[in-house]
Amino acid sequence: MRILLVLAHPLEDSFAASIAETARRTLTANGHTVDLLDLYREDFDPRLSESERARYFARDYDPAEAEPFVSRLKQADGIILVFPQWWFNFPAILKGFFDRVFVPGVAFENDPAGGRIRPRLGHIRLFWAFTTTGSPWWVVNLYMGNPVKRLLKRGIAAFCAKGLDFRMVNLHDMDRADEDKRRAHVARVEKRVGRI
Repeated sequence: MRILLVLAHPLEDSFAASIAETARRTLTANGHTVDLLDLYREDFDPRLSESERARYFARDYDPAEAEPFVSRLKQADGIILVFPQWWFNFPAILKGFFDRVFVPGVAFENDPAGGRIRPRLGHIRLFWAFTTTGSPWWVVNLYMGNPVKRLLKRGIAAFCAKGLDFRMVNLHDMDRADEDKRRAHVARVEKRVGRI
């Protein structure tokens, strides 16, 4: 399987980077092809340009401004995202990745009559996310309703592909996580990725 592994964290030595490396190493050891897309190291521009937005609903949307990222998405059989949750949402660079790469003609088709959009990422069989949040479990799930999971599962994944394997694993209370808790999370990621 060819996995597009997307890392969204500005620090090269972040915990997110270690999770991405664990996933990359495990996938590669199991014979998968991994395309590591480190959005910060590759200087991805998250800003949707004026021209991109102006032609968003055109019949033949041209995603050329977001190449080669669009091509990398089209070549993937699965997507694994690694990112921290900030303010109960994606880092801005990851939100921009969705805005500029998951576009009409690539991730979905707009219904010209204004109805439902039609998924175009039928080749994607796996859509996973490994995240961290500074808030405890109860704040994320009970108080906030787990907005990131809802956006990923019900919005992006469901509108772009059908029947895929969606999973999200989150390390809660990251700001107070000691070394043992972090090691346990890395081991959990390695075990889950090892089953792919």
